[in-house]
Amino acid sequence: MMLTARRLARKKRVKAKVLGTAKTPRLSVFRSNKYVYAQLIDDQKNVTLVHAKGEVAKLVGEQIAKDAKKKKISSAVFDRSGYKYHGKVKALADAAREGGLKF
Repeated sequence: MMLTARRLARKKRVKAKVLGTAKTPRLSVFRSNKYVYAQLIDDQKNVTLVHAKGEVAKLVGEQIAKDAKKKKISSAVFDRSGYKYHGKVKALADAAREGGLKF
C-alpha cells in the first residue's frame, strides 16, 4: 500500500495520541477503492474485538455499532488512519454514533 507523505504524517500524528483498551477500544477505519473497513482494536492485547466491511460507509458504521453492543462495548476512540474527516470517514463515524457508540 502506497501512502502519500501528507497522509502518512497525519496517520502518525493521530496514532501517537490514540490508544485503545478493552474498555474503550480504538475504532480504526480503512478505505480501499471498493470497500470501507472498520475495526475495534484493543491495543494493549493487540486483538481485534469487532470488525465490519462493506461498500457503503453508513452501513459499515451501523454494523460496527451493532456488533459492539453485542460485545457490551459502549465507547471507543476514533482513529481515522490519516484520512481527512469528510465523505466516507465522516459517514461511518456518524452512523456508528447513531448506532449508540460514543467517541
